[in-house]
Amino acid sequence: MSNSTKAQDCAIARRQATVTKVGTSVAKAVEYTSQGDYVTTFLEFALSKKLQDAIDEMGYEEPSPIQTTCIPLILTGKDVIGQAQTGTGKTAAFGIPLVEAASLGRHVHSIILLPTRELAIQVAGELRKIAKFKRVRTLPIYGGQSIGHQIKALEQGVQIVIGTPGRVLDHIRRGTLKLDKVQTVVLDEADEMLDMGFIEDIETILQETPHERQTLLFSATIPPEVRRLANRYMTNPEHVQMARNEMTVPLIDQVYYKVLERTKLESICRIIDSQEVALGIIFCRTKRGVDELTEALMARGYLADGLHGDLSQAQRDRVMKRFRGGEIELLVATDVAARGIDVGNVTHVVNYDIPQDTESYVHRIGRTGRAGRRGLAITLVTPREFKLLKTIQRETKATIDVREVPSLADVAERQAEMWRERLQAAVQEGSLGHYRAILGDLVDELDPIDLAAAALKLASAGELETEAPEKYDFGETGGAPGMVRFFMNIGRSARMSPSDLVRAISEEAGVPGNAIGKVDIFEKFSFIEVHEESAPFVFEALRQSRINGARVNLEPARPRSGGGDFRR
Repeated sequence: MSNSTKAQDCAIARRQATVTKVGTSVAKAVEYTSQGDYVTTFLEFALSKKLQDAIDEMGYEEPSPIQTTCIPLILTGKDVIGQAQTGTGKTAAFGIPLVEAASLGRHVHSIILLPTRELAIQVAGELRKIAKFKRVRTLPIYGGQSIGHQIKALEQGVQIVIGTPGRVLDHIRRGTLKLDKVQTVVLDEADEMLDMGFIEDIETILQETPHERQTLLFSATIPPEVRRLANRYMTNPEHVQMARNEMTVPLIDQVYYKVLERTKLESICRIIDSQEVALGIIFCRTKRGVDELTEALMARGYLADGLHGDLSQAQRDRVMKRFRGGEIELLVATDVAARGIDVGNVTHVVNYDIPQDTESYVHRIGRTGRAGRRGLAITLVTPREFKLLKTIQRETKATIDVREVPSLADVAERQAEMWRERLQAAVQEGSLGHYRAILGDLVDELDPIDLAAAALKLASAGELETEAPEKYDFGETGGAPGMVRFFMNIGRSARMSPSDLVRAISEEAGVPGNAIGKVDIFEKFSFIEVHEESAPFVFEALRQSRINGARVNLEPARPRSGGGDFRR
């Protein structure tokens, strides 16, 4: 037996206690816990070098709980039901084994079914990254794209197909997609596919695949319809469910800031500038994220350094020595690199990337508030991550207060106050004779205030001059003053009243209901007005979301020159 095979067998054996074989009843689910001996790096899966190189390039160091449990099971060919929320890493949980097992023939080795074209594109993009160094071709097929292009790609040979049920069925009926040699079928977001009425299409597709295939089903919930589907088409599946253990963090003040993805860097700089950060740890999801943020912060003059798994032990020790000694104020790190860090005087923890699960959140923010001290945990939340934040808040039973990102005026006032304090301290220290001599006759020729202001400008190197970040420009939308008007493809046919629509938008985007103004709802679409300051959050949150199972298309409205409305 090779060392690679032994390592894989050991990894599988360690994981046997985390799942229970439930047969066709799908009656029990064993929850993931943090106890015991679990995989801590992707290397323990004994993957091929090309696949490991791709994972390294993507910047991932540590498997998420669903990946830790599911990857070894899938590699052995078992049917698996993975019950986990979005954001837990389930795409890689099935994507890594699929790419690893894919043969190099022209036939389709695996097919992944998803409810929407957006998800198909997203999953296909992730699989392309995973398969970057292997000769494995992936193809998303969905409605709205030229079917001719898809047919040509299929004719050239594709190993993994990612598609929506309707378009997949269309290709099967045309004879352009053959599933008779498929080894693995993945049903992703199964509960949503069934909610959207795809059950008949899914069953038709499954009947086109070999009976001896491997079937993987991933779903946030397991309603009766999903259970019946599993009972009928899966063989002795292993049901893996992520635990929702209660976790508390009583000594840590927790706040979050709603930020836009495009202004995230600017936002964290403003937040740091408005805080008195003695020592802070900033968490990023990937090694690449650590490198990019560290470089950006250092370029802006912050005392920062990065810590992740690609650093040698000597490099890690050097960074930590500087952090403990106060030579750097901000340590940018991944979860893996920060494990075991015990620096008693860390005042702030910042989640630059929101963690994928509650357990990681608690572990991260636990780096502050040590030795009975109070700490501050800051989380940046983009509109699409708002639901994940609510899950963390619910499961920790903690109050996470919302704060507004400091304005330019707030930051300028804070910086001005700091410089006033420095100038006062310099005057009190004295020993200014040399500098008085340099000024010489300038004091007689120029206004002393102007002279002092010029000296402060030179000393601060423009630190007190802050440029405004790029903002959304929705243009003229025909809304009331101070409002942005949007077109939305959701109307009464989606069983929505105006109050239902306001409530759904508020919950999805994390904005107060009073930020939403006039709502004109029609049978197939609606027009809504949103306060200017909330409009970017509503736009980013809703344009790739669902309401009552329907995919949302949201875009700025445009007024007609002669009255009425049309959408861009």
